[in-house]
Amino acid sequence: MSSPSHLTRRYLSLRLPRLPIERRRPARAGAPSERPVVVADMVRNAMRLTVVDRVAASLGLHPGLTLADARARRPELEMLDPEPERDEEAWTRLAGWATRYTPLVGRDGPGLMLDITGCAHLFGGEEALLGDLEARLARRGLTADIAVAATPGAARALARCGLRRIVPAGATEETLAPLPVAALGLDEETAAALKRLGLKRIGQLAEMARAPLAARFGRELLGLLDMALGRREESIRPLRPAPVFSAERLFAEPLRDLDALDQVVTGLAFRLAEPLARHGQGARRLRLSLYRSDGAFFAVDLGLARPSRDAEAIGRLFSSRIEAFHQGLDTGEGLDLVRLSVEETDGLEHEQVDLDGRLALKGEVDRLADRLGARLGAETLHRLVPGDSHLPEHAAARGAPSRAVAWPEPVRAGEAAPERPLRLFDRPEPVEAVAEVPDGPPMRFRWRRAFREVVRCEGPERIAPEWWRGHEEALTRDYFRVEDRAGRRYWLYRAGLYGSETDRPRWYVHGLFG
Repeated sequence: MSSPSHLTRRYLSLRLPRLPIERRRPARAGAPSERPVVVADMVRNAMRLTVVDRVAASLGLHPGLTLADARARRPELEMLDPEPERDEEAWTRLAGWATRYTPLVGRDGPGLMLDITGCAHLFGGEEALLGDLEARLARRGLTADIAVAATPGAARALARCGLRRIVPAGATEETLAPLPVAALGLDEETAAALKRLGLKRIGQLAEMARAPLAARFGRELLGLLDMALGRREESIRPLRPAPVFSAERLFAEPLRDLDALDQVVTGLAFRLAEPLARHGQGARRLRLSLYRSDGAFFAVDLGLARPSRDAEAIGRLFSSRIEAFHQGLDTGEGLDLVRLSVEETDGLEHEQVDLDGRLALKGEVDRLADRLGARLGAETLHRLVPGDSHLPEHAAARGAPSRAVAWPEPVRAGEAAPERPLRLFDRPEPVEAVAEVPDGPPMRFRWRRAFREVVRCEGPERIAPEWWRGHEEALTRDYFRVEDRAGRRYWLYRAGLYGSETDRPRWYVHGLFG
């Protein structure tokens, strides 16, 4: 089989023009609504129809018509308020559901664009794929306009016209020629101007000299035309990147038992272990996609503290995560497709084992983090990641346990790393300190209303200010490790230098040693 880069590109445009209505009032074949339903919003200083259902369309109502005119024609009209946030949520769920056909699914205006290159044969061909897609959408009461072509622009133009077409490779130009120019996605003003010039069809536009068109209508018109005809490349932006590796299980009979789902997930993890091992990689982030037979879609994400291809461990972690966070996971009529995808990998060495065959201690903390993250939620766990700063409070930050980090070498070989407290204060606390000489270490200091007399001291460790970051408090710091008579150890610093143009240097305690 040739590589995907050599395959003929194929794109599927899916438009759901009535989604804002049908997600609330699903359309049912043979059972039309008693009265027309529309969505209206303020457009060009007037309330206009933005979406109409089948009944309203059959009665001559259309988007752009003023609400007053629509009510005059059909007094029984039912109007729904626009809900853009819920519409967007519906699109997000629909895009996740559409990944059952291809991992490359992107938003495309009031629709989706699917890159189905190399995927159609898995469904018996493009005609079978379209049939399956239409049937599933119809069962959910959604009206769809679908088209497949060699370019996103061509598929989009056909879908805009409501033409269910599969355009063979090499037939793009002749298929688009009879379509109206508005199918390119032009604004109303440009489409009307072209119509006044007698340019009503895409074929007529393609035959025109390009320079006059660009001078009159701008280069955007030519760009849309070139993308539709394949003269200019256009790529889609998938909502999620394509997985590195993926394995799936399709069921002839829908799966309803969640206990059986655990076995399926473990089996898919075993299938993924082989390509991971062959490439010397381990999974860092995985996604379990569950497709219900009635069209519902669920996704369970899992991040690992260290790369792994241990199938049984991955299966247990997904089981714990589903139990902890998806107790309400309703299999409904059953799952007809389960897919496990590896979305991020990292190099994985062969792991050292003890004499009894168990893994050595290395990695046990990461495995504990994985188990806690699956049970409590990854957002509740953090690990330190290096920061691009030598100031102690910015030298490290909290990061996700699944994030791979590489700490830089802090010192040269043969040198001892400077000692740091295990925990710093959120904000350095001011103290009143007395030193024997101005630039010397503190002899005693007053902190939290109590005097401490210093009996031991190490330092200073000088940290220069990060003047290039524009910090207003950018002052040179001299850090000291001090111990008082009670044996308590502190990390103090003096901010500022004597003899400089700044105010008198001030002392702070930044942390405590255990």
